[in-house]
Amino acid sequence: MKQNIWTKIKREHGLYRYNPSGQYFARVRFHGKLYRRKLDTADLDLAKRKLRAFKDGLERTDATKGNTSFEKVLDDYSATLTGVETTKADKRVIIDKLKATWFGIDTLPLRTVKPSQVTAWLAKHYGDLSASYYNSALTVIRDALDMAVQDHVIMENPAADLTYRKRKKPIRTTPTFEQFEQIVDDIRSQRFNADAEQSSNFVEFLGLAGLGQAEAASIKRSDVDLDAGRIIIYRHKTDQGFAIPIYPQARLLIEKLCKGKAHNARLFTIAEARKALSNACVRLGFPSFTHRALRRMFITRAIERGVDVKVIAEWQGHRDGGRLILQTYSHVRPEHSNRMAALMTTGAAGERDSDGDANRAVVSRASEAKQEARWRAS
Repeated sequence: MKQNIWTKIKREHGLYRYNPSGQYFARVRFHGKLYRRKLDTADLDLAKRKLRAFKDGLERTDATKGNTSFEKVLDDYSATLTGVETTKADKRVIIDKLKATWFGIDTLPLRTVKPSQVTAWLAKHYGDLSASYYNSALTVIRDALDMAVQDHVIMENPAADLTYRKRKKPIRTTPTFEQFEQIVDDIRSQRFNADAEQSSNFVEFLGLAGLGQAEAASIKRSDVDLDAGRIIIYRHKTDQGFAIPIYPQARLLIEKLCKGKAHNARLFTIAEARKALSNACVRLGFPSFTHRALRRMFITRAIERGVDVKVIAEWQGHRDGGRLILQTYSHVRPEHSNRMAALMTTGAAGERDSDGDANRAVVSRASEAKQEARWRAS
């Protein structure tokens, strides 16, 4: 006689035990639709509690939306996208790939989607790509399903417990300040290049002000308050503004850029200087530094000069109190580490601090004098 592999638990409507493994399952009909759930336990009392939680979750869903497809949820999610156009475009690429490759996405109810299906789809279409691409796809799926939970289409997000891949720490080349000065001088010396002056000014500003290319390109004369020593910056990525001081090392350049400019005129007539920067690196035999490398140089130099990390974060428009700076710049260049190690002597702390302040003052005055000489020569 063939033995039944399923046992219906008495006095517990919708609770079943799978005899070969002893695991319990929920099988509940809600407003005419059948819902199944593996309860992940072989303990009867725990299975009963999980069954009640499962039924409570169903009560929180809208029965009229029980057959809503995954495609419909993705369309609703796509209509809510905000932010910069490039970010929205990247998310829509993922949505389009889901629609084109997920079997039954336009007909099967979203409530039938399982975590294993999401994992399998990600592995197939993003498994061989970088962690950044994989995580972006998972974020889109998770956000769309979160919205479905909020709209009572499903009771819980099947992608909620899936984990992001850990990003590999990239090796990014960063110029020294001396290399940066050579790059600026090289670009400015290209007399047969009509944009040499603008390009050199742009590159120099990025390095001395520690800003990104898009932020620098959007600065208007009205954003600069020379008397107050402040510049208002607009960050396109977060659609937020913040202020930075006019650093002494950048004041001469900023005054030059502001001279003769109309109130609403932009400081720069160009939006980027990638080609000029790349060509200068080739001519000088340097690595191929990017716009972002100049910002890294600024931040690294500020850290090495002892500027408080929280202050640097404020200069970068961050609102995390310096957490991102600490994570990204946890390293220091070996020469700085060695210089700091040299301070660990048996002498009096006050004497060391006094000497250090004097040395820094001499270096600062020498740097400003050098910059002024370069300006006069150009």
